[in-house]
Amino acid sequence: MLAASFYCLLSLPHRGSHLIRNTTKWFIMFNTRKILISVFFCFLSFLASAEQQVAIAIHGGAGTLSKTAMTKEKQLQYEAELERAVKAGYALLKSGASGEQAVIKTLQILERSPLFNAGIGAVYNFDEEHELDASIMLGQTRKAGAVAGVKRIKSPIEAAAAVMNQSEHVMLSGVGAEQFAEKIGLALVDNDFFDTLERKEALMKVKEKMAGQISKRVESNAQSFVPELKRTAAEKMGTVGAVVLDSYGNLAAGTSTGGMTAKRFGRVGDSPIIGAGTFADNSSCAVSATGHGEYFIRYNVAADICARVKYEKRPIQEAANIVVNEVLVEAGGSGGVIAIDNKGNIAMPFNTSGMYRASIDVEGNVEIAIFK
Repeated sequence: MLAASFYCLLSLPHRGSHLIRNTTKWFIMFNTRKILISVFFCFLSFLASAEQQVAIAIHGGAGTLSKTAMTKEKQLQYEAELERAVKAGYALLKSGASGEQAVIKTLQILERSPLFNAGIGAVYNFDEEHELDASIMLGQTRKAGAVAGVKRIKSPIEAAAAVMNQSEHVMLSGVGAEQFAEKIGLALVDNDFFDTLERKEALMKVKEKMAGQISKRVESNAQSFVPELKRTAAEKMGTVGAVVLDSYGNLAAGTSTGGMTAKRFGRVGDSPIIGAGTFADNSSCAVSATGHGEYFIRYNVAADICARVKYEKRPIQEAANIVVNEVLVEAGGSGGVIAIDNKGNIAMPFNTSGMYRASIDVEGNVEIAIFK
């Protein structure tokens, strides 16, 4: 039938030849479109099948860590826990989990470990209780959530994410944060759930130092004295954090901590403060900090690093190093950060003798370290 129709067109006079040319032209255009559409869908299929690179870095706090004072057994315990957490987070990312999910699940592993100053293993405040802080931020939307000074929330990082996703606020604190957590069904525990013998002994040592300072002031007839202890780095630091690049190309950061040993008057450090202890922006980087929080707040450390990446076009390693080893050092602040940019490049600088840290880069290379 097709051949007969074509023969009829050929037998037509002048109009028939025009029709043939137009029909042939339409036929070619139609098939060209079909080819282009096929190529387009093949390209989309290729993009979908191409595996997006992912990366993760975590920390378990920075401080004056002595390699000679730490037993080999203790070092292996820290390294094993860091490895377990970073590999769990990486596996989630590889499975297609979002950066938010990976940050929460990774930090919950560290919150449940008595080795780190977050969740179980959190330091004691002056009144021999635990006051916990945490925050999370997403680089794609710059949504953020935080809790500060909570005493009964089992997983502070989970509560921080709930504030971000289920409230109109960024930070909730104290009893109010606990009421919110209870209302939405998060797990609450007694404060002694976070107790550990090692942290209790550390508190007693700090209190002895504070008592000695008070005695000296009384002898010198000092008035209206509120003791401010010159703590060691280990006594004023200790945090856990995670930064990730997920398979959707989004950055996320989270931080959780028990704060400073023997802290008083509801002190809050940098960990729950967006821009100071935690920051994420897809256009630059994601950062989680650990150190003497007062300095990290004053110098807006996490956001400053990302600003240097974004506006000065500095590599993440250079930007992080400038802030940690120049800006902070000149100011008298100590600590470190983990940072990751939107290409998956990782930086983990610190200006103390050690920082518990681990990472898995976009090529799957694993790094686990404590000391310089």
